[in-house]
Amino acid sequence: MYHCHLQFYFAGPAHPAFEIIKKIPPLANFTHAFSESSQPDPALAAQADVTFLNLTGLDVQVALNTLLPQQKERATLILLAGRDQIELIFDHFPTVTDIWTLPLSGAEIRFRFLRWQQQCFQEKEAWQTSQYLEAAINSIPSLIWYKSRDGIHEKVNDSFCKTVNKTREQVQGRGHAYIWDVEQDDPACIESERKVMESRQTCVSEKMVQTGEGARLLTTYKSPLYDLDGSVMGTVGVGIDITRERAYQQELLLKNRTLETIFTTMDCGVIRHSLDGSTVLSINQAALNILGYDSPSSMLAAGFHMMADSVLGEDKPRLAEAIQSLTRPGDSVTVTYRVLHRDGTLLYIMGNIKLMEEDGELIYQRFLLDCTAQKLREQQERTENDRRQMELVHALIVDYNFVCYFDLDSGLGIPLHNTDTIDPVFVPVFPGERSFYDNIADYAKQYVYPEDRETLLNAYSAERLEKELTRKKTFYMNYRACVDENVQYYQIKAVRAGSWAEHRGVVLGFRNVDDETRSELEKKTLLEDALLTANRASKAKSVFLSNMSHDIRTPMNAIVGFTTLAITHIDRQEQVMEYLKKILTSGNHLVSLINDVLDMSRIESGKMHLDEALCSLPDILHGLRNIVQ
Repeated sequence: MYHCHLQFYFAGPAHPAFEIIKKIPPLANFTHAFSESSQPDPALAAQADVTFLNLTGLDVQVALNTLLPQQKERATLILLAGRDQIELIFDHFPTVTDIWTLPLSGAEIRFRFLRWQQQCFQEKEAWQTSQYLEAAINSIPSLIWYKSRDGIHEKVNDSFCKTVNKTREQVQGRGHAYIWDVEQDDPACIESERKVMESRQTCVSEKMVQTGEGARLLTTYKSPLYDLDGSVMGTVGVGIDITRERAYQQELLLKNRTLETIFTTMDCGVIRHSLDGSTVLSINQAALNILGYDSPSSMLAAGFHMMADSVLGEDKPRLAEAIQSLTRPGDSVTVTYRVLHRDGTLLYIMGNIKLMEEDGELIYQRFLLDCTAQKLREQQERTENDRRQMELVHALIVDYNFVCYFDLDSGLGIPLHNTDTIDPVFVPVFPGERSFYDNIADYAKQYVYPEDRETLLNAYSAERLEKELTRKKTFYMNYRACVDENVQYYQIKAVRAGSWAEHRGVVLGFRNVDDETRSELEKKTLLEDALLTANRASKAKSVFLSNMSHDIRTPMNAIVGFTTLAITHIDRQEQVMEYLKKILTSGNHLVSLINDVLDMSRIESGKMHLDEALCSLPDILHGLRNIVQ
C-alpha cells in the first residue's frame, strides 16, 4: 500500500558501482531518482535519502564533515573506501550505515546493493506493520492494553484512555489501582493474568467497571505475550463493551423476527446457496414465484445447479460466467437474463449475485427482481422512437428541397434527395468526396448573407450539432442567402438518424422559406399596427372614463344637496319648487352623461346614430349655472 521514493546521491569521484546501482531496478512500492557530483555537495546531500560517498582520492575527514551535518534525519550513508581509509572512519561510526571496502567486483556490488535493498524493504514493511497496528488498535472502540509480567501497562489504545478518563502518558507505566482509581489491584484480575501466563491460553471473562460514563459491562479477552526466546513476558487484553448489546438483545430478537417476515413476504426474490450450488440455504416465496416453482423441493427436483432449470438456455452461459467472475468475498455482479415458466410465460429478470463469507464458508447471496414490465415498456418506447425518427426523416424528404446524411465523427456524408428543380444555392453541397464541413464552409462563403455566415457555421459545427441533438431530436435555424443579387430566406433542419447512443448520424434538410417568412413578417407588421391602434383606443377610453367619473359626481352632489335643502325647507313652497327644478336639471344632466357612457359601447359595436337637432344656448348655460351653484 505504501509508496517509497528514494533520492540517491553519488558523491565523490565516478565509480563503476554508481552505474551498476542505477541499472538495478527498484523493488515493489519503491521508485528511485539519482543525483551526482564529483565533490561532496551539502545541498545535494540535504535532499538525499541514500548517499554513496566514494572516498577514493578524497580527504576522509573533510568529505565526511562536509556531508554529515547536512544529512536528513535517518538518511542512509554508505562509504566506498580503501582499506587504508577505514581507520579514519571510526570517529563517524554512528552515522555511517555501511562501508564497502574497495576494490569490489561487479557481482559483489550488485550483491551488496540487493542485500541493502532487502534490508530497506524489511524496514519499510515493519514501518507499515507498525502503522497498521497503531491505526487498528486506536480506531476500534474496544479497550486494548499490553501488560508486563508484574502488571504494568506498557501500551494502551485511545479507547482505553477515554474509558479511564486519563491521558496515555498517565496510563502507560502504571498499575491497575492507579489507573482505575481504586485502593489496590484487583485480585481477580491478577489471578486471571497469572493463569493466562502459566497456561499460555486465552482467558475470556466478563467484568463490570466504573467509568466516567457510568458502570459498563466488559467482555475481556486476555492472551499471553511472548518474548524473543519464547518465554511469556506479559499479557495482552481486549475489552469489549457489551452493556448496550445486552440491553439490545430483546430488540434484536424483535428485529430478527421482523426481518424474517420481510424476507418471506417481500416482492424481491432472495436465494442463498452453497458455493458449488448443491445446497440451497434459504429461498423466499417471491424467488420461487419468479422462477416458476411451487416449493424449494420442486425447484431442486427440476435440477437446480447454480441456477434454476427454468432459466432460458440461451442465457445460462452468460449467467454462469457472471457467477464464476466472483472470486473474493464481497464481490458482486448484476446480470439480466430470462426465465421461461412451464406455462410459457417469459420473464425478464435482473439478478444481483454477491459472494459472501458466512461462518467461515463462502456462499452466494442472490437477489431476483422481475423487470418484465419495464423491458416491454422500453422495447415499446424504442420501437416508437424509431418510428417517430423515420417519420421525421421522411418528412424532411417530402418537405425539403435538398436532403443529405452525414456522420458527425468522420464528417463525410451522402445526398439522399434532390427535387427536380434544385435551388441554385444548394449546388455546392456534396459536389464530390470532400467532407461536409468543407462544403458547408464554401456554401456559406458563396451564398449565405454576410451577417448570417458566422452564425450558420457555428450552429452547424460538429460540437454544436452533437450538443443540440443530444438534448432534443431536431434542430433547425433560418438564415438569409443571396440569390441573383436578391436576399431570400432559407432553413436548415437537422434530425438524428438511427440509434444516437451508438452512432452519431444526422440527416439534414435544406429548403427555401422566403415566401413563408415574408408573409409572416407582413402579418407581424399588421398585428403590430393593430395592437398600436388598440392600445391608443384603450388609452382614450381610460381617459374618457376618468373624466366622466368626475362629471357624474358633480350632478349627483347637486341632487343630494338640493334634496336635503328641500327637506329642511319643506314649509317654504317657493323655495322647495326652486330646489326641485334644480334637482330636475341635475338629474337630466346626469341622464345625459349616462347616455354618453352607454353611447361608447354603441359606438364600439357600430350601432350608434347621430341626429342633428336645435338646442337653446341660454337653457344650456342656465343648467350649467345651476349645477355649478
